[in-house]
Amino acid sequence: MSAAAFYDLEGTLVSTNLVHTLGFYAKNQGGILRTIRKSATTLLSIPLFAATDQYSRKVFNDLFFKRYTGESEDRLRFFADELFEDVLKPAVFPGAYELLEKSRSLGFRQVVVTGALDFSVKPLMEHFGITDYVANRLEFVNGIATGRLLPPVLAAATKATWIRQFAERENINLNESFAYTDSMSDLPMLSLVGHPAAVNPDMRLRQTALHHDWPILNLK
Repeated sequence: MSAAAFYDLEGTLVSTNLVHTLGFYAKNQGGILRTIRKSATTLLSIPLFAATDQYSRKVFNDLFFKRYTGESEDRLRFFADELFEDVLKPAVFPGAYELLEKSRSLGFRQVVVTGALDFSVKPLMEHFGITDYVANRLEFVNGIATGRLLPPVLAAATKATWIRQFAERENINLNESFAYTDSMSDLPMLSLVGHPAAVNPDMRLRQTALHHDWPILNLK
């Protein structure tokens, strides 16, 4: 059996989050009035997003991704490369490249598991040279976003479920594998592997890592 290194993305390998991505798309929609209205609405919603994310990642997803309702799939995909160049690539933590390269040199399969949207992270995955990744997918009907996510919705315990299924399918030894994340919400993911690590951790995850004597990495 082989082993893998599983990574969360936002806050772990890059400093951006879902709100940065939504804000970028909001600023690049057609029509000045639509742009102003959508950008203002996004900014005003940030406190609500933060509060719901602390309360429930499922509630956060339900509220947050509704902001994409009515967006054109073609337009979202068209701006993905610009999003990478302007927002995501500059936000890669300096230590992320070193961590990926060291893990790759040790023979670990590189796998990213993220709640971000698939089309928004695809150029970043190509930049990292990572082919094994899973991300959330918006539902589109006739090329227009409904504001809903297709299952499985990747968040918290669902990430762990996906990793377990991936490991079974790809003959990955989880006891020999590593996992890296910045958030306490990904504790199920960390608990699956033999070598969990907290990366740029929030306060709760830092305390948990100290309690369990897990490595704490700063990639900033």
